[in-house]
Amino acid sequence: MYASYGLFIDGIWSGAAQGAGTEVTDPGNGQILGIVPVAGIEDTKAAIASAHHAFRTWRETPAWTRAELLHKIADIMVRRTTEAARQMTLETGKPLAQAGREWALATDQFRWYAEEARRIYGRIVESRVPGGRLEVTHEPVGVVAAFTAWNFPAALIARKVAPALAAGCCVIVRPSVEVPGVAMIMFDCLREAGIPAGVANLLIGPTANTYKPIMTSPVVRKVSLTGSTRVGQQMIRDSAETVKRISMELGGNAAMIVFDDADVEKALDLAVPTKYANSGQVCVTPDRFYVHESLHDRFAAGFAARARALRLGHGTEEATQMGPLINQRRINAIEEIVADARDRGGNILTGGGRPADINAGFFFEPTVITGLPDDAKALAEENFGPVAAITPFSRADEVFERANGSEMGLSAYVFTRDAGRAREAAAQLEAGMVGVNSFALAAAEAPFGGIKASGMGREGGTEGILDYLNVKLAQVLI
Repeated sequence: MYASYGLFIDGIWSGAAQGAGTEVTDPGNGQILGIVPVAGIEDTKAAIASAHHAFRTWRETPAWTRAELLHKIADIMVRRTTEAARQMTLETGKPLAQAGREWALATDQFRWYAEEARRIYGRIVESRVPGGRLEVTHEPVGVVAAFTAWNFPAALIARKVAPALAAGCCVIVRPSVEVPGVAMIMFDCLREAGIPAGVANLLIGPTANTYKPIMTSPVVRKVSLTGSTRVGQQMIRDSAETVKRISMELGGNAAMIVFDDADVEKALDLAVPTKYANSGQVCVTPDRFYVHESLHDRFAAGFAARARALRLGHGTEEATQMGPLINQRRINAIEEIVADARDRGGNILTGGGRPADINAGFFFEPTVITGLPDDAKALAEENFGPVAAITPFSRADEVFERANGSEMGLSAYVFTRDAGRAREAAAQLEAGMVGVNSFALAAAEAPFGGIKASGMGREGGTEGILDYLNVKLAQVLI
């Protein structure tokens, strides 16, 4: 399919100007899915020029017209759900059911921001000057560059493209080269809906050819990244040269606290499928499980039993509950975390290696570890894989301090039946998002994002469009 689409620049699908390409691999079996055209420097410059030219008219397009287009995009996306979900499964390895839910989540972003386009409100402030008034309005930032990761190839793009278009910005998207097909299908939905030429552009290619031209261009006024904290730090430094607006959704190392009054079975029923969804390659998934000492052994045993029962396999197989990791690098990283746990005296209740009955693809067993010190890698670092580290606590003040000890602050979770304790935990935990007896944080209508080294800015909700708008003040004397 890759040759049928390619790059999307100035409203046209095309191959790379220099004819370059790279292989895309199915992580579920290691087979090559195809060769995707990759952008060169000239392609990137062409996309920037196209977006800059289109912005002159797109910014003046009435909000209701933009809203109608976003709704039309969503309608087309619904029709192409089966195609998109299968492509996502082939590229990421996640089971088809998870891929379908993600595509629906991406569709919701276009629905939500279609309506937010009509609700970009200003305000009037009484002036202290006789006969005057202060008018506060919002204007689109300009050309936006969006860089996205491979773990949610549809949702991450939609979270950036939908609010950018709703605000009146033009956008250049550079997804991970490992998952280009999902982005291509989404952009073909934009094309079919009638997106004006240059308003949305898709570049696929190496950092050397795409990143530097975008970051050094004064035309690009904002960059939005979903990626690692290390990459985000570099992007923040590079954006300073042209003083770009930035929003960053970076790494996480979420804590889940299970208090002594929690419904243990409910916590397990929710936590295990959440932890191992997308093979644990989710920035908001819990990595660190702090369980009250009175429940620790029961919780750990139940977690391990449920993890052990998960069926691993290729994502296209209906019975599959957990697919592979994305590539060999992730396998190596998880093996290092498990080796460190063994060296630190950890007790591996289940998993801890590659499955013996699967000979192809990048699979790793669902793993549960107890008995670790807080500075072990499985607790101290984002593992971004199928590793759950469970540790006991005795007092609320102790567990809040331990949970807040991470430099990350994306999400955290609390299980308790005490309303007062739930509110205390939500207030005490240093995270951009806190789930109480729930993991449902990612929704179009809710602001998604973190604090500390987990980033800045929000995607989703009414707040999500604000990162794509400049505030203008006019002092009007009548």
